[in-house]
Amino acid sequence: MKPGKSGFSRIIDAGVYSIRGIRACWKNEAAFRQEVTAILVLLPLSFFVARTIEQWLLLVMPFFILLSVELLNSAVENLVDRVGEEFNELSGRAKDMGSAAVFFCLLLTGLCWLTIAWKNFS
Repeated sequence: MKPGKSGFSRIIDAGVYSIRGIRACWKNEAAFRQEVTAILVLLPLSFFVARTIEQWLLLVMPFFILLSVELLNSAVENLVDRVGEEFNELSGRAKDMGSAAVFFCLLLTGLCWLTIAWKNFS
């Protein structure tokens, strides 16, 4: 086991690192800012679209998945760029796969919203 903090101080440090990561992504990634902005619009709307708590969760949970995957995609992109700026097929593939993961999260979010809106308003 590697030495370091434990207990409550470790939890505090993890929270600080998480906030630092969110801030870095906000500052450096336009896609992250766009997704957060869309979520800030859709979140209040979710209370009017959903008719049950289960529906509301199905509308909101994809937001957390989307932001988590966007953070991971940004981490992959940063790591690949740090390794080298020259073209490398594997680096390009890694970035494309991260982008595809975000795309599937966007599809999931849209599917949840369209399905519940269709059920409740048609």
